[in-house]
Amino acid sequence: MPVESGSSAAARQAKQKRKSHSLSIRRTNSTEQERSGLQREMLEGQDSKLPLSLRSNLLDLFGQIEREFENLYIENMELRREIETLNDRLAAEGQTIDGGDLAKGALKTKASHSTSQLSQKLKTTYKASTSKIVSSFKATTSRAVCQLVREYVGHRDGIWDLSVTRSQPVVLGTASADHTAMLWSIETGKCLLKYMGHQGSVNSIKFHPTEQMALTASGDQTAHIWRYMVQLPTPQPVADISQAPCEDDVDFSDKDEADCDAEGPNDCPSVRTAATTLRSHQGVVIAADWLVGGKQVVTASWDRAANLYDVETSELVHSLTGHDQELTHCCTHPTQRLVVTSSRDTTFRLWDFRDPSIHSVNVFQGHTDTVTSAVFTVGDNVVSGSDDRTVKVWDLKNMRSPIATIRTDSAVNRISVSVNQRIIALPHDNRQVRLFDMSGVRLARLPRSNRQGHRRMVCCSAWCEDNNSCNLFSCGFDRQAIGWNINIAALLQEK
Repeated sequence: MPVESGSSAAARQAKQKRKSHSLSIRRTNSTEQERSGLQREMLEGQDSKLPLSLRSNLLDLFGQIEREFENLYIENMELRREIETLNDRLAAEGQTIDGGDLAKGALKTKASHSTSQLSQKLKTTYKASTSKIVSSFKATTSRAVCQLVREYVGHRDGIWDLSVTRSQPVVLGTASADHTAMLWSIETGKCLLKYMGHQGSVNSIKFHPTEQMALTASGDQTAHIWRYMVQLPTPQPVADISQAPCEDDVDFSDKDEADCDAEGPNDCPSVRTAATTLRSHQGVVIAADWLVGGKQVVTASWDRAANLYDVETSELVHSLTGHDQELTHCCTHPTQRLVVTSSRDTTFRLWDFRDPSIHSVNVFQGHTDTVTSAVFTVGDNVVSGSDDRTVKVWDLKNMRSPIATIRTDSAVNRISVSVNQRIIALPHDNRQVRLFDMSGVRLARLPRSNRQGHRRMVCCSAWCEDNNSCNLFSCGFDRQAIGWNINIAALLQEK
C-alpha cells in the first residue's frame, strides 16, 4: 500500500483549509444583509445631530472596514496554522536525518526562512488592505470638504497663470499661451474682458492692489500694464457637478479639447492697447508682480535678470542680477518692500528694498532641481516649490535650513498660500492639486475624475479670501480654470 508523502499531505491540508476559508467567507457574506438591516434600525433609533444620509454613509464605511478586518483575521489564523504545520513537519524530518548538528542547523535555517516568508506575506496583506480602506475613506472625506463649483472655459491654449483682484469688483484673471489674458465673473463663469495686446504667450497676470489695472508678462519680451472696466453679470444658480462618481487617473481623448474650442466666448469685449509697456529684457518675461503700494513692479525673465520699474514713468529702476540660469517666477511681499525670485539654477533669492540706500540679497540653496516658484506668507515665511518634487517652508529670520519639508510624487508648479488660514495649495504635473498646512501635514487632495478636475498638467493655484462660493482656483494646460469651494473649517477639524 503506497504511503502518502509529507508534501502531498501538507498540500491536501492546505486545500481543505482554503475550502473552509471559502465557506466562512460565504457565511460572512450571507449575513451582511441581516446585519445591515439591524444596524440601520439601530441608527434610526439613536439621537444624533448628523443628517441621516451622512450617518448612513459612515455606517456603510465602517461596515466595509469591519468586513475587511474580519477577512484578514481569518487569513491570519490560517497562515498561523500553516506556519505551525510547517514547523512540525520540519521538526519531524529533522529527527529522521542523521548527520548531527550540521543537518539540524540546515533544517533550522530552512524553517526560519519559510517562517520569515510567511510573516512577510502576512504583513504585506495587512498593509495593503488597511491602506486601501484608509485611502477610500480619505477620498470620500476630501470630496466632502473640497467641491468643484465652476469651470472657466474659453482659452484656445494652455493657461499658465491666474490671479484674483484685491479690490472691487472681484474678478478672476487668467494668462494663456494663446497670447491673451481674460477676466472672468467668478459667480457665473462668463468672460468679461479679453486682453489681446501681446504678441506672444501671456505667462502671468497680477492685479493692482487698489486700482482697476492688470500687469501681464509675455513671451514677446515685454510686460504690459493695462486698465480694465467690467460690469459683473447677475449670478446664476450653481449646477452641482461635485457629486459625479470619482475615478482617478482617467485618460481623455482629443474630443475634450475640441469641445473647449467650441465653447470659447465669442462676444467677450476686448482691449488691444496697453497703458504702459515695459521693455528692457532680452528674453521671455516669465512673471511679473506689483510691489506694495502699486507704484513699482518687478519682472522676471529668461535673460537671468529681474527688473524693477517705476509704473508712472515706465523707467528701469534696478536690474537684479546674480542667478546663473533662467528665472522661473517672482513674487512680492504683501506688506513690505521685499521681492523673491526663483530660477532654474536650483536657488531662489530674497531682495530687500526696505532701505533705499541698501539693496541686500540672500540666496536660498535647498533644492536639487529647478525652483518653479517661491511665495511669501503674511508672516515671516517663504514657501518654495521645485521640480525635485519637494516644497519647503523657510523662516526669513533663520534662512540656513527650512523649518518644514513636504515630499510629493510629482513636480510642483506655481504654489499659493491662503492669507487667513495659511494653507498651501500645490499644483502638480500629474494633474493633482494637494493642500498642506505650514508644518507639512497633508490636509486634502482636490477631487479629480473622468467628470471633473484637470485633464493635463496643473500650472498654478490662487486663493481668494473674499468669495463665498469659490475660495481656491487652479488652472492647467487643459485650457481651463476651475473654481473650488474648500470647507476650511472642516478641513482643519479633520486634521
